[in-house]
Amino acid sequence: MAEVWFYQLTATPVEQVAPDLLERALARGWRAVLRSGLEPALAMLDAALWSYRDNAFLPHGTAAMGHAEHQPVWLTCGNENPNGASLLMLVFGARVDPGEAARYERVCLLFEGGDSEALVAAREDWKAVTAAGLAARYWAQEGGRWIEKARN
Repeated sequence: MAEVWFYQLTATPVEQVAPDLLERALARGWRAVLRSGLEPALAMLDAALWSYRDNAFLPHGTAAMGHAEHQPVWLTCGNENPNGASLLMLVFGARVDPGEAARYERVCLLFEGGDSEALVAAREDWKAVTAAGLAARYWAQEGGRWIEKARN
């Protein structure tokens, strides 16, 4: 059954949180689709995955790079899953569709805690996901750690 995890970012930006979560997914043997709600953010996310740490990078691709079936992480603004991903990560305003979420092992929605519009959208997505019968967990950054605030 799909799980939808909500991450409220208050101290660390998406481009630092996403690589850590993606590393964990790849360590589980999962592939991932990282979907942005903003087209211009794809270039920033692409750069972040190549350089987020001096001694590591996350192999990934985009439509411009091609070869989706070989990419462990696929960056997009669209609804495709060309690499057979188990994880869907939503950033920069990309929204959860409960019907689509059910086709993944896990969906991670990362949103800015200081953005009132993002908070409203996350609450709406939480209600939609739980109404659809999907398991959901809500995490918030506190004191440099992730604290689980809610689960259904």
